[in-house]
Amino acid sequence: MHLAIAHTDPAALIARCETTGVRIAGSEPEYEPGAVLPAGPWQPLTADLAARLMPSAQTADDTLVELVKLPDGPVPASLAALADPLGDPDAVHLGQAASPAKALTTTPNYQDGRRIGLHVDNWDRLDYESKHTGRRRLCFNLGPGTRYLLLADLDIRTICRTLYADPASRYPHTDDLRAYVAGRQPLRAFRIRLAPGEGYIAPTELLPHDGSTEDQPEPSTAVFWLGHWPRGILPAVV
Repeated sequence: MHLAIAHTDPAALIARCETTGVRIAGSEPEYEPGAVLPAGPWQPLTADLAARLMPSAQTADDTLVELVKLPDGPVPASLAALADPLGDPDAVHLGQAASPAKALTTTPNYQDGRRIGLHVDNWDRLDYESKHTGRRRLCFNLGPGTRYLLLADLDIRTICRTLYADPASRYPHTDDLRAYVAGRQPLRAFRIRLAPGEGYIAPTELLPHDGSTEDQPEPSTAVFWLGHWPRGILPAVV
């Protein structure tokens, strides 16, 4: 499966999205060995690439990326309650994470604080056959700074099919992404700018991803939920 980003205005997507290749982290002490990072320099998204990111009629809601903004109306009593009216009574509030300014990627491991680079989530503990059915992550940028969503253009099931003759018995993992990139297989990264109050709903169990504050002079905080949400449940920004 290729990356699919819901949008009705290609020019609006192009205005906030850039692309580059990827690389394996070198002797960078802030990163885990083998971490997959954007290679840079970032290039503008072309009209042809924007067209290729358009979902097809076969794109399932669970595999779609949506760029969204906070809904209009009364502010909920707590951040945790913000997702309550969005259609999944079992949605889980994961909390929030503060990111420093000018960070190429933002997610640390919680053993020693080194950053992990592009990765796939594993909250749902899904095997290869069901990895595409996982919950999507809802994220909003609480500011004060702008941040980016980083996404790879291939999902982890496609990556596993390239690496293994029989991927069906596997539980796809970030290590598979790292092996794929270390083997010099083709992969493209995209970064999508999110101002305070903007966010995304994305299949982070399926798509390699991370946050970024690269080139941004202010820190920002992101808040997260997991759930099964139908497409279009929040107002779109593109």
